[in-house]
Amino acid sequence: MSDSNSSAKPWAGRFNAPTDAFVEAFTASVAFDHRLYRYDIQGSIAHATMLARQGILTEAEREAIVAGLERIRARIDAGEFEWSIALEDVHMNIESALTAEIGDAGKKLHTGRSRNDQVATDVRLWLRDEIDAIRTEIARLQTALLDLAEREAETILPGFTHLQVAQPITFGHHLLAWFEMLERDRERLADCRRRLNVSPLGAAALAGTTYPIDRHYTAALLGFDRPAENSLDAVSDRDFAIEFTADAAILMMHLSRFSEELILWSSAQFGFIELSDSFCTGSSIMPQKKNPDVPELVRGKSGRIFGHLMGLLTLMKSQPLAYNKDNQEDKEPLFDTVDTLKGTLRVYAEMMAHVTCNRDRMRAAAKQGFSTATDLADYLVRRGIPFRDAHEIVGRAVALGVREGRDLAELTLEELCQFSPAIEADVFSVLTLEGSVAARDHIGGTAPAQVRAAIERGRQRLNQRP
Repeated sequence: MSDSNSSAKPWAGRFNAPTDAFVEAFTASVAFDHRLYRYDIQGSIAHATMLARQGILTEAEREAIVAGLERIRARIDAGEFEWSIALEDVHMNIESALTAEIGDAGKKLHTGRSRNDQVATDVRLWLRDEIDAIRTEIARLQTALLDLAEREAETILPGFTHLQVAQPITFGHHLLAWFEMLERDRERLADCRRRLNVSPLGAAALAGTTYPIDRHYTAALLGFDRPAENSLDAVSDRDFAIEFTADAAILMMHLSRFSEELILWSSAQFGFIELSDSFCTGSSIMPQKKNPDVPELVRGKSGRIFGHLMGLLTLMKSQPLAYNKDNQEDKEPLFDTVDTLKGTLRVYAEMMAHVTCNRDRMRAAAKQGFSTATDLADYLVRRGIPFRDAHEIVGRAVALGVREGRDLAELTLEELCQFSPAIEADVFSVLTLEGSVAARDHIGGTAPAQVRAAIERGRQRLNQRP
């Protein structure tokens, strides 16, 4: 390649031979990192503003750079910008376009910085906004859960352990368990956002710069809490992306658990709920089928996010300081994690808003499996019988029910009294499903009054936190 051709690349002065065409395409990232363009321009405007403030650029040069960048941003927004693989990445594409637009002033923009601190800044700016958007989507899903829980605060269904009937609970109470998981997810992401909100800009390639820059000023312009303390760490750190993906994996694990229950509950064997037709598909051969495709796909997408987490951990585990080209591989899994999360949360909020309950089927299931056995044991304890003795007494009563094919509430008083003289006629008040759930009347309990109080607290939490 001639000198004139090699100079087409902003870094080509050192090189005497052209980059192989395949290598050029293999190493380019613009096909995916162009989505960072708004943040790249935002960071460049802040950098140029600081350079002018410090006397490194003239005010006229700053104005030309800012105006040129804003025109480029408008062209990209309008889909009128041509991205070049030869220019490798979003940064060089924009800088090259700026120089073509405004001349030599565009070449001065990169003074006092490197693509290393530039990309680290762009990704942090982008992820900060995406975390805000994701937290908003989580809150929207939480609101849908609260609305459904409020409608079903008194609806009784069996609570399970080991997927065996354990005790009766209210459906509203069950939905609030999902709400709490999501609230922790929302808090984790807020914590992640706080840690990533540190500016790498000005760290340059790895050692800082000899120019009299003001990193606190650019950090403030970009809404960061402070500049990064160490230039080596600033350009090579990607643990904020790993932390985000770990938080995303936990969130997807929770959504996968929700999906598993929705899939089970919507089956003919359970029949507890019905999902709207809008979120299901049919079978190509079996006309009776209504498949819960959305929750099944969400359950499957959890593995995709888990894979991204392992990929990012593996990407970083052997890298020496400072920046290495390996880090180009952080973006596609990170971008896909964000896109998957946002899409999943959006469809989940819509789906939960259209769930309908088969209350009779839920109630009938709660009457199976001796779900009020613990209530009978508690009844005996209140009458002075040690819990372990009460446990044995109830176990024998359950054994009779199993043999007779009847629930505890369907046994006669005479049949129950044979197991303990402490049992009296009022025992049947604790063996009803309504009596069982109403008795759990404390914070965190399944009683309808407690469910409604928890819903109100949940709404307050969503309103109070940004």
